[in-house]
Formats: sequence, structure tokens, C-alpha cells
Amino acid sequence: MRQVTRRHVLYIPGFDPVPPRAYRERYRREAARQAEISGYGIEKGEPPEGARFGWHVDAVVEGAEVAVDLEVLYWADIVRDGMKGGIWATYLALMRTAWAYIGSGALFRLMRLRKGPVIAALYPVLVLLGQGLIALAIAALVAWGVYRGAHGMMSLIGAGRLADPFDAFRPIAALVGLGVAYLFLRWCAKRDQLYAWYLMKDYAFSSSLRGAYPPEQEARMADFADRIAEVLEGDADEVLVVGHSSGAYIAVSVLADLIRAGRVPEGGPLLSLLTLGHVVPMVSFLPDAGRLRADLAFMSTQAVTWVDVTAPGDGCSFALCDPVAVSGVAPEGKQWPLVISAAFTQTLSEAEQARLKWKLFELHFQYLNAFDNLPDARDAYDYFRVTAGPLTLGDRYGERVPSKSRIERAVNKFTDVAA
Repeated sequence: MRQVTRRHVLYIPGFDPVPPRAYRERYRREAARQAEISGYGIEKGEPPEGARFGWHVDAVVEGAEVAVDLEVLYWADIVRDGMKGGIWATYLALMRTAWAYIGSGALFRLMRLRKGPVIAALYPVLVLLGQGLIALAIAALVAWGVYRGAHGMMSLIGAGRLADPFDAFRPIAALVGLGVAYLFLRWCAKRDQLYAWYLMKDYAFSSSLRGAYPPEQEARMADFADRIAEVLEGDADEVLVVGHSSGAYIAVSVLADLIRAGRVPEGGPLLSLLTLGHVVPMVSFLPDAGRLRADLAFMSTQAVTWVDVTAPGDGCSFALCDPVAVSGVAPEGKQWPLVISAAFTQTLSEAEQARLKWKLFELHFQYLNAFDNLPDARDAYDYFRVTAGPLTLGDRYGERVPSKSRIERAVNKFTDVAA
């Protein structure tokens, strides 16, 4: 086993507009909770050199001292740009996104895997359509009220009955009604307490080019590869890349590019990949996702430990779905990923499960949080043992068998890969 005394963790978020400091504060808060529960020692230190958004911790985990540099690979600005657009642009994106999944047949194949994330994908469509229907009803009621009120006013001042249907108040009433309806939709979008508008823009961004990466995302991924290559020239024992949610497939593509380009030095730090709560099929099942499918197939045969962690309790991820196999691109000699469960029903107390029951987004982030009912097994999933413990990812999970409940059947229609 390779003893880790220094580790560098590079975290790639999903489609999330929050600033990197939110992830730093989550790590500090949850690490303190896990330290208290499990008896770790995790203290913050100076941020790592060269990291734009990073922090440092000195840890004592499993009886060993480990120095850890952590950083967030930033693309929240691209996310925020993707979330721009007014009311009508969002509804146009809704129609385009629905057509991308329904027209290609991807939606029906996704339903053969896990219904949870498919329901999560349909949810914003249904909410926005419902809000649109309410807005139309509001427009009709307001227009009718304005029109009738105008007739009443004219009668009171003795103007007599207006000519119908050619009187001037019809277009005025219609415009007032549409204006109120627009204000209602704008209020819905601004408050977005149901997260429907956010999710709609998430799916619209991912499917905007039918599974191909947008140019601005490709450019940022190249920046990520440069940063990882720089860290691999350093003195860490392990460089751990963590991809969460849609950041999981970004991490796969970034590392595939890095390895193909020969930028992983021999004799340098050990490179490992951890993917959490992935939504890979939402992209890999689209017609033009050949680049991602090629990267999935490539990474599944490399000498880079790749552990994929999901949980059936996370309705926003494709829980226990092998992202390579279900995408239909598992090659001869496939080794990765090792698919395991975070098993929320076993690793969280009943009180904690009750607290999180209806907090779907927080459940999707639970992989980054403390667990209050962890088993003693060395290979039980614990984000803080993985990131701040003395074992490499490969050593920690080297004897772990994949989840018996994993799904490996290939149901993707589109299995071509980029040349």
C-alpha cells in the first residue's frame, strides 16, 4: 500500500451557479461534523499555491497525519451565463430540450434505467407548463375584467354601448392581461422556490448541442486539464479528481484528454478519479455525445482508479448505473468504474434520514457531507476519509466488490464514439 502524506484534491462541481467559497465552507463545516463523530482531527491551513479557489487542511485520520490541498475547478460563470435569458427564452429552451430527448428517443431509454432522475427531468417541464397555463388563465381573467370595466365606465358617463366586436377596448384589455401574466411568470422565475426554472436551464444547457460540449465548456475543460497537469508535476502522493453530478462526466472527459496527450508523468503523483451522484446518461444518451462516449470507453480501461459512488436515496442521480456499460460503450478489457453505494439508509441515522426526506437537493449533495452512522469498515464511503485519509483511492477500495444492485445493461441507442 502507498502511504499518503500529501494529497491534492481537485473538485469539479455540477451545473451550479454558487461561488467556490460555498464548497469550501461546506467542506469545513461537514469535516468538523465528521471529525467530531468519527474522532478525526481536521484543521484548516493556508490555501495551496497556484490555486485560484482553494484551501488547505491538516488532518489526522485513521491514526495518520495527512496534508491536503483542495480546490474547486471553476465554471460557475459559464453556468450563470447559461441561466440567463428571459421568460420567452426559457419556454423556447423547454421546447428544444423536450424535442432533444423525446425526438431522439433518449427519454424512453432513460426511463428503463432509473425513474427518479427522469422524473426530476420531467418535473421542471411540468411545473413550467403549469405556470404557463396559470399565466394564460390570469391573462384571460384580467382582460375580461378590464374589458367589462371599460364598458361599465362608458355606460356611467353616458357614452352608450360600444360597438362589438370592433371597439378599441379589446386590444387594450388583451395587452393589460398579457402584461399581468408576464409579471406573474417573472415572479415565478425570480422566486423559483420549486427550482423548476433552474433545473430547466440545467437540462437545456446539457442538451443544447444534442450531447456535444458547447465551445465555452470545451475551453474551460482545457483549462482544467492544464491545472491538473500542473498539480501532477508537484510533490503530492495522490492527485484526486472529484466530479459531482454533471461534473462527473466533465471529469471523465478532462482526464481522458490529459492521458491521451501524455500529460500524466511517469513516477509522479498517483492519479485517481472519484465520481459522485453522476447524471452521465442524461448526456451520453443524446445523439451527438460521441465525444463523451469515447471518453467513457477510454477511461474504463486506463490504469487510473475510478470509483463511482451513488445512492438510491438520491433521486437526482442515476443511482448504481454503471455509466460506461449503460451508455453501450463498454470495451474489451473494461476495468472501471467500481460502482458502489453510499447507502444512505445505512450510513445515516433515522433522525438524519427524516430530516433530509424532502430535501432532494441536499440529498444530492450528501456525498460531500458528514455521515452520522458510518460502519467501521475501511472501505465504507466517507468523503473525508477519501480526501483526507492516508490511503489512496485504489488502496481504500481495492478489495471492495461492486454493488450487487448495479445496473449494467446497455440501453442506449446511440453508441457511436468520436474518432
